[in-house]
This record gives sequence, C-alpha cells and structure tokens, in this order.
Amino acid sequence: MNGILEYLSDLERHNNREWYHENKARYQLANAGFERFLEKLILAVGEFDGSVVHHAPRALTFKLARDTRFSHDKSPYNPAFRAHIAAKGKLPIPVGYYVQIVPGNRSFLGGGLFAPMFRDATEMVRNYISAHGDAFGAIIGGKGFAEHFAVKGEALKNVPPGYDKNHPQAEYLKNKSWFLEYPIADERIDNAGRFAAAAAEIFRIMKPFNDYLNKALADFKMPVR
Repeated sequence: MNGILEYLSDLERHNNREWYHENKARYQLANAGFERFLEKLILAVGEFDGSVVHHAPRALTFKLARDTRFSHDKSPYNPAFRAHIAAKGKLPIPVGYYVQIVPGNRSFLGGGLFAPMFRDATEMVRNYISAHGDAFGAIIGGKGFAEHFAVKGEALKNVPPGYDKNHPQAEYLKNKSWFLEYPIADERIDNAGRFAAAAAEIFRIMKPFNDYLNKALADFKMPVR
C-alpha cells in the first residue's frame, strides 16, 4: 500500500485540478489498492460484526473532491482515502468503523458519532447516557478500551439544562458528539493484509462503544434533503 501514501503525498503538494487529471492513472491504481484493503478489512470485521459484510468497498468510500463553496481553503481535493464501514454503509448513523489514510503519520481508525450537527442524535445519546450511565462508564473504563482510546467530541462548557450536573458521566453529557480516534503510523500501512488484521482488532475493541451509541440512536431518522 506504499503507492497510496506516495500518491496522496504528491496530491497534497500539487493540489490542483490540472495535476489531478494528469495523474488520473495513479489515482486509479491507488484507489484500487484502497478498495482491496477495504475488502480484506470488511471480511475481518465481519468475523465479529456480521452487519457489515454485505457492503461492497466502493460503496463505503468518500470522494477526494472537496466542496469549497463555504470554505476559505479553496484546495479542490482532500488528500486522504476515507471509508466508513457500518450496517447502513457510509451514512454517519448507525455508527461504525472509520478509516482515514493520510500521509505523514496522520492516518487513524475511528468510531462513534462524528456528527454534532444532528441535534436529535445528540439528544438521544445524552438521554441514553443519563439513563444508562453505569453501562457507559463500564465501557470507557474497561482496561482494553482505556488503553487504546479516549472519548472525543465537540462539547459545551457546562452540563446542559435538564440533566443532572452531578451525574457520574456529567462530563460526557456536555458532548455534542462522541467519537474515538486511534492513530496509525505510515509504516503500519505498508501491507494491506497485516494492516487489515491490525485494524480489525482495534475495531473489535471499539465495538462495545459503537453498540452502546447505536442503542441510543435506534430511533434516529436521517434528515430528508
């Protein structure tokens, strides 16, 4: 998978449409390598989470092209290969397993709810943590989990009105999103098979956290555009 990092490094240095189109063949090779990796990863994750095995890798990936209409950064491409593996594909809910490959030791594996713009989802998770705080604490305090992850996410300064300020999980009731990131160094991405096996093990440890959030989000409906 070294070709993936080399291509992304070059795209980051030459982030313009002319270079991208002149190197379309390199993109196709790198993208094909990423999809082969995802195929291996889906099968490995499927050994402990059968809800993901019916997806084709191509349906789980995100485009390199950026929407620059409302951004100060007008670079047309995001030099990263990304995918979200979940029961309903790459939709943010239900939550699943996220992969982002970026050169320069900036790659990571992720999970949980990354989308603070869904107010209904935020309220559902807060309510669930409020009612099931012991279970949440058991998951994030578990030895395997705590050795690998810390819960991240945009948060309020104070516990929002309507929730107990003295709740055992009060710090997490402040959150608008709840997600995990596990950093991956470039050298770990050299072999697709080894990387897929290692990533699947991280996702296995992550799964109880995802399962908890998905219980909270069971009745969530994606907004209609």
